[in-house]
Amino acid sequence: MDREQSNPPALPDASVEEAQFFEDLEARHRRIWPAGLPTAPVYPHGEVALGDYLRAWARRRPAHPALIYYGTEVGYAELDDLSERCAALLASHGIGAGDRVAVMIGNCPQFHVVFYGILKLGAVYVPVNPLFKEEELRYELNDSGATAIVVLDQLAGMLMAVKSQTRIRTVFTTSQGEMLPAQPTVPLPPGLDAPPRRIDGATDLMPAIRATAPIALPPVDLDALAALNYTGGTTGMPKGCMHTQRDMVYTAAASYALTGGVDAARMAEGSDDVMLNFLPMFWIAGENLGLIYPIFSGATVVVLARWDPVAVMAAIDRYRVNRTFVVVDNAVELMNHPELPRYDLRSLRHTRAASFIRKITPDIRRRWFELTGSVLAEGAWGMTETHTSDTFTTGMQDDDMDLRGRPVFVGLPVPGTRIKICDFETGALLPIGAEGEIVVSTPSLFKGYWGRPDVDAEVFRDGWFRTGDIGAYDEDGYLHFLGRRKEMLKVRGMSVFPSELEVLLSRHPAVLGSAVVGRPDPDKGQMPVAFIRLRPEHAATVDADTLHAWCREQMAVYKVPEIRIVDELPLTATGKVRKVELQAQLEAEQGQQ
Repeated sequence: MDREQSNPPALPDASVEEAQFFEDLEARHRRIWPAGLPTAPVYPHGEVALGDYLRAWARRRPAHPALIYYGTEVGYAELDDLSERCAALLASHGIGAGDRVAVMIGNCPQFHVVFYGILKLGAVYVPVNPLFKEEELRYELNDSGATAIVVLDQLAGMLMAVKSQTRIRTVFTTSQGEMLPAQPTVPLPPGLDAPPRRIDGATDLMPAIRATAPIALPPVDLDALAALNYTGGTTGMPKGCMHTQRDMVYTAAASYALTGGVDAARMAEGSDDVMLNFLPMFWIAGENLGLIYPIFSGATVVVLARWDPVAVMAAIDRYRVNRTFVVVDNAVELMNHPELPRYDLRSLRHTRAASFIRKITPDIRRRWFELTGSVLAEGAWGMTETHTSDTFTTGMQDDDMDLRGRPVFVGLPVPGTRIKICDFETGALLPIGAEGEIVVSTPSLFKGYWGRPDVDAEVFRDGWFRTGDIGAYDEDGYLHFLGRRKEMLKVRGMSVFPSELEVLLSRHPAVLGSAVVGRPDPDKGQMPVAFIRLRPEHAATVDADTLHAWCREQMAVYKVPEIRIVDELPLTATGKVRKVELQAQLEAEQGQQ
């Protein structure tokens, strides 16, 4: 080969442009990177399977509580042993690597046992929403091809009604109250301690696990399919996002140390953090926060079956919880709760929040700081497809800088993740400051939609994932999420972002929550319509005209929405507004005219 031929080929212009873009962007990020935070993923025990992390902590700190459930403490050695036995139990029923195992249970210690048992076996974890009805359950079981299921005893009747129409052969049942202590240390939600039900044709999970001896398990392939996380969005039938254990471990390694207060050099010794999780663990955010992060870091997670303000306050107080994740509405409910004076919440050092309906405001942040001594910060931007922790906001709240910019401020990409803004139609890279599609390349990117190569062809481009989200970098290099493209409205040719209007509306003292959608308008093209839920104490004194007048003072005239005051907003199981229902309501009204 001659010298000229041995030279690498010149990069195409697009590649040169992209390289220059990221060189400039990364220089901006170096200038604003929060002091003391790592600039690379941190793996306490290396890039190994999550089951190996559990085994490592079981050896290093066997008695350290891995989880606490209303007073029941499960140490690392016990959790490791139970999950080994669970893997052996599944194997005894003919389940092996690659087989899909559905999990339809609420938050409880058995969730951890089953999750890690499935992963240790090399099988595929398929979380199923416990709020599903028959048709939704049948759809997901058939779409995933699951052959086994772990189901709450109270839901087993519905499962048995559809079982013959699926590939399910093996059914395990368990009760959410099965591992409760005799004397709970935290108030129980109603019904949690109901007696377990025995179901014909099903195996009682925990007795079977305890009666099964562990077996030798082969090493797990980090790049094999490990989970089908179904997108629970607000429109369309869910699609299964194919994730591997490498995705899961990277998500923890790239995100956990960035939440603040973590000495990366000491992480191999095990964390002293006490986390609190009440988010549903079938949801991927709950999976990260309740199942993966605590075990990855060797911390303790206090698990609650569901959101309950008194139980949350009691758990924080009793166990000196220092980390949790809330929805903004949860934080406000705690601050307004009549029983708040009974509890000390000042152990909280790191609280992240999701702005689904109510948004963080300077007043909410100030009150939270007065209560806990810590800053309430936006959690992250992410999607089920990217394992949902792609940015971080730690250390970016000085002078409420994050609240004064364009909504929603989502900070900086985590180490190893690259985010660019592209033109929706052409895919061309857009400069800093321009609005366009958020396009992502990350080690935790899903490997495609299960059984949907047609959709894969639409969303993947040269190894990058087209999210359908609208975003922009500001001049400093911070990322801002502006909404979903499908939600963006065109009013007299100008772009209106529902998320921006929702943030502005949240600043009115009478507004408890809002959701903005659009309806066709013969003059404007589209008209934003704000469905607003009022605070009870303002319901008698504030009406649509009052809010409309206020909007005219706060917004450009083309953004001012039509106001609809409602008693409730329709929500998904994960707390997002089902805008498809609001849109359908507007379309039905339009059809009647």
